Amino acid sequence: MTTINNNPNLHLLKNVAATFKRFVIPAVIVTVFLGTTANAQDRAITLDEAIKLGLDNSKVLKLSKSRIDEAISQFEQAKDLSKPTGSVSFGYDRAEIPANKLDFGPSSIALPKNANAYLGILSVNEVIFGGNKLKYARQSTELLTRVSRLSADNDKDEITYDIINAYYGLYKVLQSKKVVDQNLSTVDQQIKQSQRFFDQGLVTKNDVLRFQLQRANIELNGIDLETNRRIINYNLDILLGLPEGTQLTINEIKEADRQIAPLANYIDTAMANRIELKQYDLRTQVAESNISTVKANMLPTFSASGSAYYVDVAANPIPKSGTYITPITLGLNLSWNFSSLWTNKNKVSQARIQREEVVENKNIALDNVKKEVNQDYQNYTMALAKIKLLQTSIEQAGENNKILESKYKSNIASATDRADAETLLYQAQINLELAKADAGLAYYTLIKSTGKLNK
Repeated sequence: MTTINNNPNLHLLKNVAATFKRFVIPAVIVTVFLGTTANAQDRAITLDEAIKLGLDNSKVLKLSKSRIDEAISQFEQAKDLSKPTGSVSFGYDRAEIPANKLDFGPSSIALPKNANAYLGILSVNEVIFGGNKLKYARQSTELLTRVSRLSADNDKDEITYDIINAYYGLYKVLQSKKVVDQNLSTVDQQIKQSQRFFDQGLVTKNDVLRFQLQRANIELNGIDLETNRRIINYNLDILLGLPEGTQLTINEIKEADRQIAPLANYIDTAMANRIELKQYDLRTQVAESNISTVKANMLPTFSASGSAYYVDVAANPIPKSGTYITPITLGLNLSWNFSSLWTNKNKVSQARIQREEVVENKNIALDNVKKEVNQDYQNYTMALAKIKLLQTSIEQAGENNKILESKYKSNIASATDRADAETLLYQAQINLELAKADAGLAYYTLIKSTGKLNK
């Protein structure tokens, strides 16, 4: 026992143990208490349920719907431009004529001292041919409406992916906490066993304190995990529109063993389904419609009109025979601003340049999509490879742990070797759970890059 009292590391280990009792245990008690309180609001949730809740309660999607409604309204306004225009007006004028006599040599004209006039006008105008500008305007706004709908679909994909990302983040934390709990149970057994060996004089107090130190480190890791769980859980509650105190639980996810197709299949799927590529196709059509609209400015305009007038010069606004006239006019109008033949050509060139810019932007987007799909594909295959490797590592770490446990019981291996074996197994278990979650998230990331996340 004298050797124990002279051990230079004894005081350090005693201080660690004291710190553990003073700070870590109270923190764990608080954590357990809060966890028990929250159990009344626990809710197990699947990924599909989370996605549905998130989409149903998304404020972003509600805003996207407003943008679609606005685009539809603009399309309807463009359709209204092709309808006839009409106007009606009625006015009263009174003229006072102080100097009301004109002399023309031997003759003169005398006007009344004052005069009244009522003038009513009703007119209707219809453009018969306007160079198809109204037709192109309708086409353009209809295409932009479709672009807005695709933007809403893209928002839906982004929100879905955010939900999946947060869901897997919570799953990783919960699984890590399970491993922590398992290892705490194992370490507690080792502490009891080492304490018995110490009482029998088979090990030193230093060996017991090492296991207690290992337990303190695991507890500290558990506190960090609990903090992260609360942050992720709160954010996910907000994202799903749930009460902020809801504690979410997730059952084990077994989605890391999906069969993976060749890379070319995913790239082809992305080429056919990526929303931004569809948007570029629509914007190319919009640009072509704009070219046609600019060209239409060089064509003549042909319209028909009809007008009816009411002119009454009596002081009394009620019509009386002989005091008013009602001329009616019908007309056709053909106009052509032929100067547009030479003033409009540069506008046409600009519209064509804008179309080429859209085409080139699509080509750039195509390259970016291919690179994105390839990167996500490689990340997913790497995640699957990591799982296989970590499964082997766990088997090796487990076997090593059993060997050192046997040696330690036989007093052949030291407490340090025993603790290191426990740590290696503990870390391998954590890494495997995290790798499974990473593989699941990598799969959804790959599917998102192909444009099939919500299809």
